[in-house]
Amino acid sequence: MAKKAAKKKVAKKKKVVRKTSARKPSSPVNKVQDNAHEIWLAGLGAFSLAQEEGVNLVRKGGKLVNERTGQVISESSKLFDRLVSEGRKLEGKGKKMAGNAVGGVRSDVEGRVDKAREQARTNWDKLEKVFEERVARALSKLGVPTSEEIQELSERVQELNVRVRELAKAQGASKAAASKPAAKKTTTKKTTTKKS
Repeated sequence: MAKKAAKKKVAKKKKVVRKTSARKPSSPVNKVQDNAHEIWLAGLGAFSLAQEEGVNLVRKGGKLVNERTGQVISESSKLFDRLVSEGRKLEGKGKKMAGNAVGGVRSDVEGRVDKAREQARTNWDKLEKVFEERVARALSKLGVPTSEEIQELSERVQELNVRVRELAKAQGASKAAASKPAAKKTTTKKTTTKKS
């Protein structure tokens, strides 16, 4: 029915176009315009037919969808339950396998980390020694004494201070001893000179 109605509309429009084109003198430009207009009308007719057919198909499809929806829902819930049970089985197996794999990897990684730490310590110690040697050489070239030399000099200075104190005490004691008897002699001489 929709096709017949669309054909009637297109036929009416063609008659209108023919009437209007009959009134105007026929020129190449008018022919092109008439052909373009007819193509436009044919497109409108096709659109109208497609719309009617689409509405009919949607109505029929809606009925079929409603009938099949119940079946699909029940089948999908069964499938979902089955998938959940399979997933539980796989999850248990996966956890067990992952635990085993992680344990092996963890011990391997820890061993490698320990080796890397030890290697880093060794390399760091070597680097410190090289650095200390180079700094010592540079300071030596500049005439700067090392900490060992400064320590040695400090110990010598302390020894010398001790000796100087001992010598000072010894000299002070000998001067004191020498000056005490000399003082007695001078006092005795004075006293003897006064008496005479």
